[in-house]
Amino acid sequence: MGAQLRVFRRRIRSVQATKKITKAMELIASSRIVKAQQRLEASTPYLIQLTQAISAAASHASDIANHPLIARDETPKRAAMLLITADRGLAGAYSANAIREGVALTRLLNERGVEVVPYVVGRKGVAWFKFRGLPMAGEYTGFTDQPTYDHARRIGDDLLEAYLKPTDEGGVDEIHIIYTHFANMASQQVRVRRALPIELVEETVDASAGEGLPFPLYEFEPGADAVLDALLPRYIDHAVYSALLMSAASEHAARRRAMKSATDNAEDMIRSLTRQANQARQAEITQEISEIVGGADALASA
Repeated sequence: MGAQLRVFRRRIRSVQATKKITKAMELIASSRIVKAQQRLEASTPYLIQLTQAISAAASHASDIANHPLIARDETPKRAAMLLITADRGLAGAYSANAIREGVALTRLLNERGVEVVPYVVGRKGVAWFKFRGLPMAGEYTGFTDQPTYDHARRIGDDLLEAYLKPTDEGGVDEIHIIYTHFANMASQQVRVRRALPIELVEETVDASAGEGLPFPLYEFEPGADAVLDALLPRYIDHAVYSALLMSAASEHAARRRAMKSATDNAEDMIRSLTRQANQARQAEITQEISEIVGGADALASA
């Protein structure tokens, strides 16, 4: 066997081994997407009921406009930015797109005279900030592919503590969440959501114009204000939890798509290398035949 043919066959074996790895990672990501979607769907009823309870408590509260989680500062000075990235790579441009959106939001807020305080989720985002020497108010790693409510509550407590702290003492006036919205297996989009202050919309509901359902009456103990104080922090925790679940599903989808592309590229490379190996083998055979024929002619002429 010639040296060139050995090189081609060695490269084919190497690419085949890489293809097995990328195919396995593609299958793993596909299975984890389903689990992430199930966790996201399981959390939706709780969010609906929580939103309805907050709406009911807000409609009966005495001074809702001055609530610390709802009152909006017209001239904010500092804003917290929760940036959700991935712990691991091999997910295409998933983390890069989220970081790019974070940079754009930081530039926009700085133009308005607002200082940005970053809270970063995922090793990719933490490494990006550390490499550039940028300070972080909080960093959370090790759970981006399978987040739990305990992780979200820990992040939510840190954000809420910073929001309730006065600005002069290092607090923030706004909280923005940057996450990747999972639309379907082929479409994920980075979005920015302002979590605090919560925006309430006043509207008048005409019960007679509805579907015949009576408007519910509520009794709050010890009172609507106390219930609202207890529900709003849970709403922030669940907003963070929903963003983590969305980002986890998007991360798995991006990794599946990247690994499928890598597997397809490996198959194309194997076909190309096999064709080149066959050509090299044919050239060797042709050369050997030419040498044999040449030797036979030389013997006959002698």
